[in-house]
Amino acid sequence: MASPAAGRVALFSIKPQYAEAILGGVKEVEFRRTRLAADVSHVVIYATAPVQKVVGWFEVAGVDCAQPRSLWRAYRTVGGIDAADFDDYFTGTDQGFAIKVRAARRLIVPLELTSLSPTLRPPQSYQYLPTQIIETLLDNLDIFANPGPSAENRETPSPDGPRSDAI
Repeated sequence: MASPAAGRVALFSIKPQYAEAILGGVKEVEFRRTRLAADVSHVVIYATAPVQKVVGWFEVAGVDCAQPRSLWRAYRTVGGIDAADFDDYFTGTDQGFAIKVRAARRLIVPLELTSLSPTLRPPQSYQYLPTQIIETLLDNLDIFANPGPSAENRETPSPDGPRSDAI
């Protein structure tokens, strides 16, 4: 994850099957009903019950805003969600957001939220993280981080070991 100076960091609550799809490189956009601030550069992924842990993060490559029908047409093949669940999620709204995922990384050891801050609680949808929590996470990345198979990381592994820019 980049330093906090790169932009704000958001903590997203994501159902485990969708978190896994993002970290596995299958889900290349995260759909949301509410707008994310334009200066958010990274998203920390909190997998909801039954996992209930921080499992990874990704860089925000961009955000598209459109009617749900248009988002579905544009991203159905990389959205990691079926049409019925997509329609259920966007029922009652005429606008949605597709947050484009880049360079998803999985934590080797998922973290309890309380290991980042004793007062941190899972957000209903998302929340912006204070600098001190980001610094705590950054301090532990060399221990916990593992590059995921996102489109940027799908190349053949080097025989010399992991890439130095993987974290």
